Amino acid sequence: MTGMDRDAPIVAVATASGRGAVGIVRVSGRGLLPLARALCGRELVPRMASYGPFRDGRGEALDQGLALYFPGPHSYTGEDVLELQGHGGPVVMQLLLARCLEAAAEVDATTGRARLPGLRLAEPGEFTQRAFLNDKIDLAQAEAIADLIDASTEAAARSATRSLGGAFSREIDALREQIVQLRMLVEATLDFPEEEIDFLEKANARGRLDRLQATLDGVLGQARQGALLREGLQVVLAGQPNAGKSSLLNALAGAELAIVTPIAGTTRDKVSETLQIEGVPLHIIDTAGLRADHEASDEVERIGMARSWQAIAQADAVLFLHDLTRVHEPAYAQADADIAARLPSPGQGATVLHIFNKADVGMDVDADALAQPQPPGEVLTLSARTGEGLQALRQTLLRQAGWQAAQEGVFIARQRHVQALNAAREHLSLAQAHAAQRDGALDLLAEELRLAHNALGRITGAFSADDLLGEIFTRFCIGK
Repeated sequence: MTGMDRDAPIVAVATASGRGAVGIVRVSGRGLLPLARALCGRELVPRMASYGPFRDGRGEALDQGLALYFPGPHSYTGEDVLELQGHGGPVVMQLLLARCLEAAAEVDATTGRARLPGLRLAEPGEFTQRAFLNDKIDLAQAEAIADLIDASTEAAARSATRSLGGAFSREIDALREQIVQLRMLVEATLDFPEEEIDFLEKANARGRLDRLQATLDGVLGQARQGALLREGLQVVLAGQPNAGKSSLLNALAGAELAIVTPIAGTTRDKVSETLQIEGVPLHIIDTAGLRADHEASDEVERIGMARSWQAIAQADAVLFLHDLTRVHEPAYAQADADIAARLPSPGQGATVLHIFNKADVGMDVDADALAQPQPPGEVLTLSARTGEGLQALRQTLLRQAGWQAAQEGVFIARQRHVQALNAAREHLSLAQAHAAQRDGALDLLAEELRLAHNALGRITGAFSADDLLGEIFTRFCIGK
């Protein structure tokens, strides 16, 4: 996208592909009125819907619908915007799109020039990119538009709406303003050393830095919650065949998603489902049963187990299921131990929760089993069949993910936002260390404040490279 002419007018179908009641073709550029007259056969009043036919090159109606004209800069992109809202059939939309391109190249009888020279198809996200480049929205708000479209839970949608409204950006701007004030004081002291102003004492730099760090920590906490709402948690169900992984998936989902039989090894490949707990998306993967490669019954089972280990390597949390009815069998216990040895160690990857399943039929051995030396990590007992212990599992997953319930005003965020806030926090910590030195070290303090300021600027786009913009906007849908 970065290689495209950013000044050229653009056009695209702005609604999802497929059939629908309404479809929209959107045009953005400068000087759209001649094109609007050619398409609609009438003058359009700014910001007022006008119903009538959309005409082809012979003046015949292609469709009937609403036309809206928004003169720049009071539009979504900051440029002139024309929207044609017709019937949502894919053929109709493509006819309107082709007519826009055709009419733009035609010579206007009034001016003797092409109506809209250079009109081309929009790239993914290009309308929103123009809104950003024309200062209609900042980068965090632009990302919130895509996050609102992609939201998989109500909580994520509401949080994305708050970010789109500027809640996150205002927090970042307030932090940047505080840093700017500190930078001004530091730079003034560096520029006029003959004044012999004791900057650290009279300007209360340490107190300001402490308050700034505390405020940033609060924003960082909210951003982490927002990133969790957006990204969700990758949870993998692992364990030996017939430990109850598929039953647990079905119990958590409240539906028969995976085939469950008494036959070990029924699940031969990954089965995925996205659920939500308190608005947090959980992407749960039920994997093929794990055992030694030489015990696999065929090549299909070996491939299924390989994919299970791949899923475990990419997980945020692994639920390692143990069958309470078999924990006393030496061969079964050894196989569990072999699997546990290959799972991520604490702090080295995914969180591992040990789940002792089938509590409803294993009550006689339940107490004895749990009296044995327990594996490292959290241990829960449940019954996927009766639902006993499921709520405790749900809450444990949220706690392990770092989710704080009943938080108000959470805004949607991305991992890049969290990384930028962490970088700003590290620079502020170094600035605090320099401020605490009795010899001043104001030049180093000034540099750390500058770096913290720049890190925050990357969130809203105050400091953004073209390759970052390309990475962000090309992930949007075409027409947005």
